[in-house]
Amino acid sequence: MARSIAGGVAHTLPPDLKKALIADKKALAAWEDITPLARNEWICWTISVKTEETRKDHVKRVVSELKEGMRRPCCWIGCIHRTDKKVSKSVQWVLDKRAKARK
Repeated sequence: MARSIAGGVAHTLPPDLKKALIADKKALAAWEDITPLARNEWICWTISVKTEETRKDHVKRVVSELKEGMRRPCCWIGCIHRTDKKVSKSVQWVLDKRAKARK
């Protein structure tokens, strides 16, 4: 039987991250101890990358940083996929700046 692990508010737990968490009891315990919003931040941070190599790195970092006691990803603007709150002005500024840089 597959183990059920909670996801986030706007994101479900992707299989690669679930597998990594199940493989490490300490990381899984930390995952289960954080809030749904914090889990959502980790998931979004993991899936919002451009390359598969970066995604694999983020999955590894979720496990190691949870074990180090981090409860949310550091230096990240946050999940822009949530529908329960408006994007803050500071996050919108970052998004606008990124969009201009791509042009």
